[in-house]
Amino acid sequence: MPQADNEHSMSIKVLYFASLREQFGCNEQQLDSAGIHTVADVWRLVSSGHTFKQSVLHSVNQQYAELEAPVKAGDEVAFFPPVTGG
Repeated sequence: MPQADNEHSMSIKVLYFASLREQFGCNEQQLDSAGIHTVADVWRLVSSGHTFKQSVLHSVNQQYAELEAPVKAGDEVAFFPPVTGG
């Protein structure tokens, strides 16, 4: 079982919420952390040509973050549309 923990520590968990969940066709995925240094790197890897909309929010480990924010193995990165109230 320690091997599974090691594999998890070498990855980055990416979460998608609301309309982005539909756009990407999944709730979450695991990415190999090799070559990923920022939130922008994560977006480039997962977007497959989808243009980044300025209205999309992003977080690292449940804290709002800028696109230039550092990301490392074991982190959780989330992308979600702005929260609106009614």
